[in-house]
Amino acid sequence: MTVDELIINPDALHSIYGAAPVLGDVVRVRSININWRGPTVTLRVDLPYFPEAAPQSWLDASLDTVQCHLQFLAVENMTIQAWEPPATARIEAAPQRDRGSVHIRAKSDTIDLAFECSDSVVIGHLSAFRIHSDGSDSGPRSFLSRLDALRHSSLPETCEKTYYEHA
Repeated sequence: MTVDELIINPDALHSIYGAAPVLGDVVRVRSININWRGPTVTLRVDLPYFPEAAPQSWLDASLDTVQCHLQFLAVENMTIQAWEPPATARIEAAPQRDRGSVHIRAKSDTIDLAFECSDSVVIGHLSAFRIHSDGSDSGPRSFLSRLDALRHSSLPETCEKTYYEHA
């Protein structure tokens, strides 16, 4: 099972990618935000490929990478054994039928993250940017959400709670 099957609000993702899931492939994990309220874990990830049906403004600006937040709810039993960002991994989900939850795992040479959570994943803060030759994601970006677009023209600082703690 992949995280795609757990997303409860896929409309924004489908509006630019169509009905095909995009999270079953390897993604670049840019950050991990752990919040005791909920408790929640939010991963900021680069999606594996740029959409063919991207907004015209993204194409006009020569943007080439889409990024979003994946917010996991009711998190328990979290372990981080490795974290060397930006890390690439496939985010896998395994139902825990006896517990009524899902086991999430992102594992590669640069990340080893695991936790249990509810079977609902919230996607948010979809944006596009031009990736730098060193792989960094700084600089101007275009946000899909009107609210995000009004508030931000680049990636907010990590202390911006309304961006990192809410999907």
